[in-house]
Amino acid sequence: MAQGGVERIGMPGSLLKFVDSNNEKVVIEREIEGHDDGIEFILNILTDWQYGCLGDLNEIEAVGHRVVHGGEKFATSVLIDQEVIDKVIECAELAPLHNPANLKGIYAIQKILPNTPQVAVFDTAFHQTMPDYAYMYGLPYKFYEKYAVRRYGFHGTSHRYVSRRACDILGVPYEKQRIITAHIGNGCSMTAIKFGQSIDTSMGMTPSEGLLMGTRSGDIDPAVLSFIMIKEGFKPNEMCDMINRSSGVLGISGVSSDMRELVVAKRAGNPRALLAQKVYNYRIKKYIGAYTAAMGGLDILVFTGGVGENQFTMRKAVCDDMEYLGISLDDSKNDDMQGKEMIISTPESKVTVMVVPTNEEYIIAADTQAILTK
Repeated sequence: MAQGGVERIGMPGSLLKFVDSNNEKVVIEREIEGHDDGIEFILNILTDWQYGCLGDLNEIEAVGHRVVHGGEKFATSVLIDQEVIDKVIECAELAPLHNPANLKGIYAIQKILPNTPQVAVFDTAFHQTMPDYAYMYGLPYKFYEKYAVRRYGFHGTSHRYVSRRACDILGVPYEKQRIITAHIGNGCSMTAIKFGQSIDTSMGMTPSEGLLMGTRSGDIDPAVLSFIMIKEGFKPNEMCDMINRSSGVLGISGVSSDMRELVVAKRAGNPRALLAQKVYNYRIKKYIGAYTAAMGGLDILVFTGGVGENQFTMRKAVCDDMEYLGISLDDSKNDDMQGKEMIISTPESKVTVMVVPTNEEYIIAADTQAILTK
């Protein structure tokens, strides 16, 4: 009935994008200081006389939420109650950029629609199939036993959707494919899916590990962190804030965490913007090689996420010189591709390279319906 989303929360140029009843794209710009404002804005539009599809908010039978980190506490989606909220709060230190924001959404709905059931769909759940040798860190085992320190992985709803959707498009059995899904945006992660199960993923105990991201550092020598803490006199929370909020593309370029703004800066001749983009692309390429080795081959490579779906230059940079892995990109298809489902490899390519726009909302809605049905 309606589809849309708020972008650039707390940043200049914040907006709501949605599709109206005539299937026309609408953009409404408005200052949106936080997630509470965003939720209220969305609900107001849903009942708006001009754009809305609901006569009253009471027509909403349930609300599903993406919750980033469930730790080892949640392996499936669940109906939200106070016990679930308490456990999500316990996991907040593992996903400081997301779990508190996810909770704001839950609290906002509790306030506006107090009698409406809510469901939490966890990003970490899809990766619970990883073998222990893939999720364990090389630390004393007691830290796993005491604090559950291990790799969890994120973007699970996205990786789950696009991998299955890719197989549906190709008409091949999901349980017989070796798939790498690349969720590339401001937050980035890659997953190796072998025969229907996630066997490895780039994000770790927190979303800070792995690829270079908008404001997150990704993979880094851990000794660098203690080195900087000593030199700069940083406290642990200040270091955590640095690697999550002021590193990554923003940290290297000094321009922005938004890849669209980085492209503009690069075209204007900014050398640090160019460097940030090269680091960003290189890490994606490196993980493709690693996961292909881990799975003993590769059948399907899927790009998704805001950058993965729309930035053809990134996909080309990543896939160039990968013929030895059986990847052959069709430049004409890749260049024309903007946010649509499409095969962008050549017919001769041994690996099928695809763009599949993610649809986390569909997974959240389907899980919410399934839980309410039970």
